[in-house]
Amino acid sequence: MSNILSNGILTVEIAEPGAYNGTRFDWTGFITQITLEEGKHTFCVPESLVPGHGSNGVGLCNEFGISRAIGYDEAAAGEWFPKPGVGLLQKPDEEAYDFSRTYPLTPFKISVESSGQEITYTVLPEECRGYSMLLTKRISLEGDRLNIDYRLENKGTKPLHTEEYIHNFIGINGRLTGEGYELRLPGTAVVEAPESSFTAELLHTSGDRLGWNTEPGRPFYCRLAGWENPDAEFFWELIHHPSGVGIRESGNFRPERMALWGERHVISPEVFADLSILPRHSKDWRRSYQFFSF
Repeated sequence: MSNILSNGILTVEIAEPGAYNGTRFDWTGFITQITLEEGKHTFCVPESLVPGHGSNGVGLCNEFGISRAIGYDEAAAGEWFPKPGVGLLQKPDEEAYDFSRTYPLTPFKISVESSGQEITYTVLPEECRGYSMLLTKRISLEGDRLNIDYRLENKGTKPLHTEEYIHNFIGINGRLTGEGYELRLPGTAVVEAPESSFTAELLHTSGDRLGWNTEPGRPFYCRLAGWENPDAEFFWELIHHPSGVGIRESGNFRPERMALWGERHVISPEVFADLSILPRHSKDWRRSYQFFSF
């Protein structure tokens, strides 16, 4: 079952908490489809087209702590650690934290309030070895924009050091990755630390634009530079020329880093927010997505 937000310009489908029940992605605000009503253009695709592959991500789903899992390193094997938006996870052994691994889970309690054009999730705190947090996420529509407002409150006795990003699983109108797509950044686009020569040869840049030389036959990944201007009006913009539509992400925070992942059917620009919160303090941040035709 899904929650539907609609304002006549955008229609947004959001899965109920628990429909996705893995230990990687935030269970709240799990956006499975966005439709730009003029032209019925769609933007969201699944992480993988092969059943059972990947971590069951779809569309705009976010994750906390992909590289800085809260409390994991100091936990002994058998002890629990918190994953915001998910629950308490159990550390099974002394192996390093692996975001793709499935951990034993006790889910957090989540309350939901919704209306036609907005929905608010509250993830209730649960104490775990000095860590405790209250997460609130509000998703709302404003014209051709989808806004996501977060507040993370530290209710525990230990500081929180982690990060949050949205794994944007995008395929405009279901069209495959290739020459029809173009990624624009606010500065000069630079491919950094490509995971292989395949990625380096797949992508090309010119000024503030990044493109694909061909349809990829395997996953690609790299870091990106070109987003660093603090006065920029957006983080990235992805357009599909044959469809004549695009999507643009902006926010009210300075990103920590940006990465690009994808494969044949999906493109995922990823913007990371750094989160360091002392006890009895909180942090608010916003992400905004604009959907447009040209």
